[in-house]
Amino acid sequence: MQKPTTILLSWTLLVLAACAGSERDFSETSIADLHDQMQRGDVTSEELVDWYIDRIAEIDTAGPRLNSIIEVNPDARAIAAALDREWQTSGPRGPLHGIPIVLKANIDTADQMFTSAGSLALANHSPPQDAFIVKRLRDAGAVILGKANLSEWANFRSTRSSSGWSSVGGQTLNPYDTARSPCGSSSGSGVAVSANLTVVAIGTETDGSVVCPSGIVGVVGIKPTLGLVSRSGIIPIAHSQDTAGPMARSVRDAAILLTAMTGVDARDPATADAESHHDYSASLTADGLRGKRVGVIRSWYGAGSNPHVDDIFEASIEALRAQGAEIVDDLEIETEDMYDPEYEVLLYEFKADLAAYFESSAAPFETLAEVIAFNEANASSVMPVFGQEIFLEAEEKGPLTDEAYLRALTESKRIATEGLNGAMDEHSLDALIAITNGPSWMIDHVNGDSFGIGSSSLAAISGYPSITVPAGFVSGLPIGLSFIGKPWNEKQLIEIAYAFEQATGVRRAPEF
Repeated sequence: MQKPTTILLSWTLLVLAACAGSERDFSETSIADLHDQMQRGDVTSEELVDWYIDRIAEIDTAGPRLNSIIEVNPDARAIAAALDREWQTSGPRGPLHGIPIVLKANIDTADQMFTSAGSLALANHSPPQDAFIVKRLRDAGAVILGKANLSEWANFRSTRSSSGWSSVGGQTLNPYDTARSPCGSSSGSGVAVSANLTVVAIGTETDGSVVCPSGIVGVVGIKPTLGLVSRSGIIPIAHSQDTAGPMARSVRDAAILLTAMTGVDARDPATADAESHHDYSASLTADGLRGKRVGVIRSWYGAGSNPHVDDIFEASIEALRAQGAEIVDDLEIETEDMYDPEYEVLLYEFKADLAAYFESSAAPFETLAEVIAFNEANASSVMPVFGQEIFLEAEEKGPLTDEAYLRALTESKRIATEGLNGAMDEHSLDALIAITNGPSWMIDHVNGDSFGIGSSSLAAISGYPSITVPAGFVSGLPIGLSFIGKPWNEKQLIEIAYAFEQATGVRRAPEF
């Protein structure tokens, strides 16, 4: 089965644009620095878009062939040119004016691009309206540069999946070692940011899909409080845990992007209390850790504990202490019994939420059962690497009124929230820290992913915010440190993460 014609056309435009490349290098350039250059007249948004399209052609579709971008927006240059003219006549709308952004390919855009979730079943899916967060970004003056590859169906199709692989986009590769996994499911978004194929990107998370790829490829990822960012117009897994989140090379850039994404959406009741006018990039100072109480979770290392990762964690704790933080070490949070009920919740909600999304987005399917049938009919193209056993499990579930679902939802939320609240309240903590990830594993299409160290589930299941920041390298592979806070406390959590970032300065770009 072939890729859609528009996707092929996008790549043709991309390659042609590469021939007109620029000698300037915008690698590792921040949003603020780009705006300074725009203000001076040193660069325009259109020129910036051309530079990124050139780099995508050089690095993503040729060269190392990272395969992080499914399609480039054929309207990107025209949008950028219009924003340049607006800047000249009335000034910038805000810090994202003219800034290229990549979206994960499960986020709706009402344009010439598709919203596929990486699946050939939705390869030609053109929703009738933008997702709420996309409208927010467009209103802020951002340029939607393209769609990023992802783990197909956000890594919720098979227990033997390979992170970063989709039947539309193929396998996304880790820019620090192309034989290794980029983690999932927002793998394309993370790689695109890390490899300087975009300024910033949007990922989505149910449990680890923003923070894991961010940690694995050495960038900042923010998993917001559930309800801070609208979920309408995003292909779901489970409404009780799903959220979109920013991915960037710095905490400040991620905070700028989060500010633009946040807002109250009538289509998503969970956002009723969203802080729509909160500037998360304000008040960021290098002394943001002074006097903060930070709890240390060591038991989250998982089965893949690594002495080199231990060393990075210890160095991170010392860096926090050196910046004036009070450290409360070796906290114990009981979580063993929350994983089975979490999985039960995800199965139930996926079946129900996917049907609701199909209905609202004019999708070519109405039910999960129809997608399962499509996959079976096109197995050689859709399932050459792994199957759809999770889909089959979800299809067996009943409605969200089932007692089994309600019991599992209550239990998983209780364990996660009581664990976090108990630790933070008992010790009067401002944040908790844990290692985000271990070194990336080898891509293995026979056995699937080899997850080891991870710490995403507490924040994911509770709906609490978490931020991962680059913390070190093991044999050239990035390791992230996660900061977890109480709900709606993103501002303080970002200030803490920023201070850690400024004290350590770990981020370094991959080499090609």
